Amino acid sequence: MTRLKTRIVELIGAAGPIPVNQYMALCLFDPQDGYYTTREPFGAAGDFVTAPEISQMFGELVAVWLYEAWLATGRPMPVTIAEIGPGRGTLMKDMLRTLSRLDPALTAGASFAMVETSPRLIDVQKQTLAATPATIGWHESTGTLPQTPLFIVGNELFDAVPIRQFVRAGTGWRERMIGLDGADELHFFAGAGSVDPTLLPNDAENAPQGAIVEVAPARAALMATIAERLAELGGAGLFLDYGYLRPGIGDTLQALRKHDHEDVLANPGEADLTAHVDFAALAAIVRAHGLDAHLSTQGEFLVEMGLLERAGQLGANADEAAREKIAGEVERLAGPQAMGDLFKVLAVLPAEIAVPPFAPAD
Repeated sequence: MTRLKTRIVELIGAAGPIPVNQYMALCLFDPQDGYYTTREPFGAAGDFVTAPEISQMFGELVAVWLYEAWLATGRPMPVTIAEIGPGRGTLMKDMLRTLSRLDPALTAGASFAMVETSPRLIDVQKQTLAATPATIGWHESTGTLPQTPLFIVGNELFDAVPIRQFVRAGTGWRERMIGLDGADELHFFAGAGSVDPTLLPNDAENAPQGAIVEVAPARAALMATIAERLAELGGAGLFLDYGYLRPGIGDTLQALRKHDHEDVLANPGEADLTAHVDFAALAAIVRAHGLDAHLSTQGEFLVEMGLLERAGQLGANADEAAREKIAGEVERLAGPQAMGDLFKVLAVLPAEIAVPPFAPAD
């Protein structure tokens, strides 16, 4: 039993069952034993590999999109270019290299920012970015970013924000809780209190017994904070994550450890817990702030941004092994059986500002 699991069992034994969002928050962000506060999750030696770690092409094309958004909004200066939830700093490193080639004056004049809450990951990011000539600031939240137009990217950000789950039980819905069974092992069950039906999807009343729906108030709050900032001061945002474009019913909570799935209750603090992102819900929040929200799959976005052309450039003077490696990276990033369809993209822009590959809003 992990140290955090022992503490959670003791907590439930003393205070009663806890909801899924509290369990996720403890597993991921507990100061002493949380997953992101105690370990190196990224890369081949960790538990999962993110798109920036697969290939430099991902960060390059994201940077091109941010640059095009900056041009389309009138080249504002001063300006802040930020990443939220920046992992090891690989994406920002590739973006900075690309932006410095596209527009050295922008790179020299912009404020670059990393929004990160983990002290351990901040140390890793500073090592990754040590050689860059750009001035980079670190922030615990978007609230302390410079009061300038903001161009912000978040890759695999929202999937780790804790969710709530509700289960169909009897004639109504109850919050899904984590308690103890007779052997003092963690297990799921339906809580005692009923649920406000306005929290549920429109088709929830037709769901069968035992069906699970997920809502994410913490994700909504984070998206609202970012959208409010963009609406007030200008800028744009690009968010890439795995999820779905239309709301649905089902349990997407999962644990990933050593590049494989495991029981979400098995090893609290030692596995990454995530849930699929409801992109339609995020887009609705963006539009409620008077901004345009554009949705696509990651595969469509990267291909239309020039992924194949960039791969061809990188492979032009490479040997056969290097070309095969590049082709494999393209397939992982954009292939329908890999990240291409599973991962979605949300682009946030001022109303009636068009930035390819997204058409103007209707």
